[in-house]
Amino acid sequence: MTFLYFDPAIGAMIVQAIVAAIAGVLLFSKNLLLKVKVFFGLAKSKEEDLFDDIEIEKSEIEKKDSSDS
Repeated sequence: MTFLYFDPAIGAMIVQAIVAAIAGVLLFSKNLLLKVKVFFGLAKSKEEDLFDDIEIEKSEIEKKDSSDS
């Protein structure tokens, strides 16, 4: 019977891979759930309300350029 040698680095890599897999599944499922909600109209798309609350005014340079011409 052959025993494999696991050093601490391999153990840390295994733990890191497990944590990364769990985080990836959680983030992917959250994004997928949001897309499903947007499709059925249960939530607003983030692209739609990106600039809803921001009032954009012309800068001083743009005002000068438009008044010069």
